[in-house]
Order: sequence, then structure tokens, then C-alpha cells
Amino acid sequence: MKINQRHDWTLNIEEAIAIQEKLQTEVITEDKIAAPIKYVAGVDVGFESDGAISCAVVAVLNFPDLQVQETSIVRRPTSFPYIPGFLSFRETPAILEALEQIQTIPDIILCDGQGIAHPRRFGVACHLGVIVDIPTIGVAKSRLVGKYETVPEIRGSWKPMIHKNEIIGAVLRTRTGVKPLYISSGHKISLNTAIDYVLHCAPKYRLPETTRIADRLSKQKYSPTGK
Repeated sequence: MKINQRHDWTLNIEEAIAIQEKLQTEVITEDKIAAPIKYVAGVDVGFESDGAISCAVVAVLNFPDLQVQETSIVRRPTSFPYIPGFLSFRETPAILEALEQIQTIPDIILCDGQGIAHPRRFGVACHLGVIVDIPTIGVAKSRLVGKYETVPEIRGSWKPMIHKNEIIGAVLRTRTGVKPLYISSGHKISLNTAIDYVLHCAPKYRLPETTRIADRLSKQKYSPTGK
């Protein structure tokens, strides 16, 4: 997969905010998905050596069967500190390198993080989606901003997440009686469509298969000998 880098990744906070504000104007929260959907991907990043090394994973699954078609794992030095609201600058460089290695281009990417459910409406799913020009969904395990009402315990139930009088996402129950996920549009996908795809990709567990597989691979210990 060929990646068109939009900016440098060695930045200070002021430069990072300026990039978020500039690229956020390119985010599309309507459905611009090429049918039929054949492949969905999950991306995740783990950290090793006390955060000095980023381990990015891309897992491409066929759709709707959700069988793994291709995976890519990249390790590279971490170039941005952990600061809430700036996750994309810490994780995206490694994700892009991992995406460059895959041959199976996904139709939708599910990201382990926020989409527009972000103070500046530009989480990691938005950032990645704008750069690679592929529909993306933010699938976060915790809330960054926004308020919401209690979500019924039944799978498929959801409530809108509100921030500054704007619906920025949904709190979605993907499994009955289990903690919900925080879903938001990343790029080229509406909230309702994002919810539908997350539910389809999570037939058994709380996390979508895309995210679950990528997360598991990102936590595997690296050994030069392969043992």
C-alpha cells in the first residue's frame, strides 16, 4: 500500500495542534464507502522498552466472514510522548509503516482510538483516514470527551455521546452485560454506518475481531531468534 505522508512527525505541541486544526477540515462524516465491502482491517499499537519502541499491527480480515487474510507488524522508535488528545502523533507513524507493507487494501479500517470524539474533532481514526483516504472508524475502550446517558445492557444498544451540544459518537454495547465501547466516525463514514460495521465485526466478544486480533499481535514479545 502506497502512503502519501502529509506532514513531518517530529513536532511540538503547538505544531501538532495546527496540523489537527488544518486536517480536520478535510474530515468527512458521511458515507463514502466503495461497495461491496470485501476487506476490513484493524490497527493497533503496543509499546516496548518503556515506550521507546512502537509496535504497530495491521490485521486485514475478509468481510463478512472475518477471516484473517494478511497481517503486518512494524517496530520503530517512538517519536512523540504520551499526551492525551495527541495519540495520533504517537501511533500513526508506525501504523503507516505497517500499512505500507500490506498487499490487501482494506475497504474500512477500525482504529483502536477516537475518531471525531476528540476535543478538536481529530482523533487517530480521523488522522489516519485523511492520510490514507480510506473510511475509518474510531473504536475506543474509554471516553476522551463527551457525556451520555446509561446504555441498556442488551447487545446492540447505544446512546449518543454529546460534547458542546454536538453528537460526536455513540456509546455502544457490543456484548450483553459487558462494558460498552466508544464509537465515532473517523473519515468517510457516518456514525450509524460505523455502529453497524462495529457490531458485525464483533459477533462474539466486546472488541471487534479486527481490533482484537491486532491488539493481540501488538502485545507479542519480540525475539530476534523467533522463539
